[in-house]
Amino acid sequence: MILTIHTAHPEPRAIHKAAEILAAGGIVIYPTDTVYGLGCSVENKNAIERIHLIKRQRADKPFSFVCSDLTNISSYAHVSNAAFKIMKHLIPGPYTFVLPAAKMKNVPKILVSKRKTVGVRVPDSEATLAIVNQLGHPILSTSTTSEKGEVLTDISEIIDTYRNIVELILDAGPLTSQQSTVLDLTGEEPVVVRQGAGDTSFLR
Repeated sequence: MILTIHTAHPEPRAIHKAAEILAAGGIVIYPTDTVYGLGCSVENKNAIERIHLIKRQRADKPFSFVCSDLTNISSYAHVSNAAFKIMKHLIPGPYTFVLPAAKMKNVPKILVSKRKTVGVRVPDSEATLAIVNQLGHPILSTSTTSEKGEVLTDISEIIDTYRNIVELILDAGPLTSQQSTVLDLTGEEPVVVRQGAGDTSFLR
């Protein structure tokens, strides 16, 4: 299924359908503030394993997930005072934060790295956050890629590649071609793991 969605003023029907499919264990492609995300409920292990197969990604390389706000994040990760100050300045925005994992009773261990860390996002996208809020818990976040592992940014390419693989594609038209910036906040100083769409000049 393909539904058109407005990123700033998402249609309630599209949000409701996405949340309904995610709650039932389905996979949805959705717009973020960077590239299109390929996601499922973080509480559905079978759906997460499906995405690992789709992306051909090893289980020991966990995906990040999208939370609705800082309060939401603290349920899944340990946020130090220093990390909180940085995140408060950057949320919502095009950043993925690597944080020490909390004890997550409802989240499969497949989302926790061997280092006992998790990657979390709060994108500056009304559509993404509306889906998370409607669902009631975080959704997995990984980019849509080709068979060669290249990030797909053209929605027509995404539809051609994924229309028979996922349950729903939310078409918001062209998005940025940059992925999120990944910041590791597990140590005393923040470390830029991947420079993407987010500004990191304030860290210098």
